[in-house]
Amino acid sequence: MADTKSTGAAGPAPLEAGTARVDAWIWSVRLTKTRSVAATACRAGHVKVNGERAKPAQQVRAGDEVRLFHAGRERVVVVRRPVTKRVGPPVAVECFVDNSPPVPTAVEAAAVGLRERGAGRPTKRERREFDSLRGR
Repeated sequence: MADTKSTGAAGPAPLEAGTARVDAWIWSVRLTKTRSVAATACRAGHVKVNGERAKPAQQVRAGDEVRLFHAGRERVVVVRRPVTKRVGPPVAVECFVDNSPPVPTAVEAAAVGLRERGAGRPTKRERREFDSLRGR
């Protein structure tokens, strides 16, 4: 008689598949704290897959480039392994290649976009200067 039991919670979770949802993958490899934060970032346009804006249900495959703007910085990662279940930090690091720019120091972060209190709304010229300082 063949064993027809499913693997369930006691069995090993499937770490790999051909594709994974982008919001689930971002959460699985610990780029965001919760999956709902990842889905919200996708809906807000803060996630791009291969240069195109991604919806939460978009599938990612090995080799895809994912850009995530979260917590005040941009993360640029290349998918090595699409995972659908949250994995531990040592396994999560193996699932992507991090090509993110270095984190700005406190001095650099304070210099960009600093305005005096009560100076009012920035003009169009000032906004363009801020954007050029940020590299946009």
